[in-house]
Amino acid sequence: MAKNKLIAGIELGSSKIATIIAQVGVDEVSYAREINIVGVSSTESKGIKKGQIVNIEEAVDATVASIEAAERMAGYNLDNAYVAMGGAHIASQNSHGVVAVSNPEGEISGSDVDRVVEAASAVSLPSSRELIHVIPREYIVDGESGVKDPIGMSGVRLEVQTHLVTASGAAVKNLRKAVNEVGVNVNELIFSGLASGEAVLTRTEKELGCCLVDIGGGTTSIAAYTDGSLIYSGVLPIGANNVTNDLAIGLRVSLESADKIKLSLSEADKKKKKDKNNASDEVDLQTMGIQDTKRVSRKTLTDGIIRPRLNEIFTMVRIQLDKENLGSRIPSGIILTGGGAETVGIEESARRMLSLPVRIGKPKGIGGLIDDIVSPVFATPVGLIIYAAGLDAEEVQNPFTSKLKLPSKGLAGKILETIKDLLP
Repeated sequence: MAKNKLIAGIELGSSKIATIIAQVGVDEVSYAREINIVGVSSTESKGIKKGQIVNIEEAVDATVASIEAAERMAGYNLDNAYVAMGGAHIASQNSHGVVAVSNPEGEISGSDVDRVVEAASAVSLPSSRELIHVIPREYIVDGESGVKDPIGMSGVRLEVQTHLVTASGAAVKNLRKAVNEVGVNVNELIFSGLASGEAVLTRTEKELGCCLVDIGGGTTSIAAYTDGSLIYSGVLPIGANNVTNDLAIGLRVSLESADKIKLSLSEADKKKKKDKNNASDEVDLQTMGIQDTKRVSRKTLTDGIIRPRLNEIFTMVRIQLDKENLGSRIPSGIILTGGGAETVGIEESARRMLSLPVRIGKPKGIGGLIDDIVSPVFATPVGLIIYAAGLDAEEVQNPFTSKLKLPSKGLAGKILETIKDLLP
């Protein structure tokens, strides 16, 4: 017998605001999990720059449009959701905690695990920083390392290695406020790189060691894994919009036209790989509605304008990995995702600059309305759903009140609230 719950995920990105609503079925016998997408929408982002809110009113309006479109598709009224957290203010560090087992002659209990994780998270942070994730990497019981779940084991000393992700307190408040203004409660803020990893990485890649590079519009999130656990998190203040800006400047066209050109080159590259005989070396910009512009060599666009910017992005990624001494600890290589992962020539650039295996990561493990979202563009919002689905059923609030859209403001809304208060 399947036990169903409904989960919503929202990504407020620099280029788009995406909302996904999913129905999660958990079989009570086999515990097999099925995730079916029932509502999805993506609207143009406004009021958000490089992953941070710069105009809260515009951000709220764009978020309302995205949520309402997903609600109409799913037929549910959204009350709460899991929200992605990005921006160059994201930082991480690894911490260690140790406690004595409360009952040395018995077994390690859940309370012991809670205490040791709390000890590891008791780090000194500036007042402007806020802790958003405490992720246990491994437990150590009486000197024996590599323990993933110590509950039930016997020991007198329990230690834990954790990965802490922190964010700017002001950015956290602004993000929560923007979502709350829409009338949606935030269940949890989740680092966008961690969410994307849930959607596109395999268990083997995490165990062997890999690095996820999520290239968004304004930022690039980095999440490195070793031994199945997140070991480094970071965000670079550069993304796919920088490629668009370079095309606009180099060709002297508008940003909208430059974006069309970038997408056209990506589509043409996919067709070229399928049909090598159908490969023109020139791009006719007039077919895209761009006037007063002659034909441009495809090689000039890709090698002269796009590739140098991609090389810069991956050089910055390599610097971060070298700083953390991770270059030799990620044999599974680089997994590229996010909207920027569809940029022409990105795999070749990553291989050249990082000297590691490279693949494009697409969301997996989902069903339902997936035709438009099995794409690197939706890695983060899909990852939010998968992350939330992995939580225990009692920890996941039901984010929907009914299958009918009900008024939330005005006299009718007040009457409904009064009726709700009277109900048992």
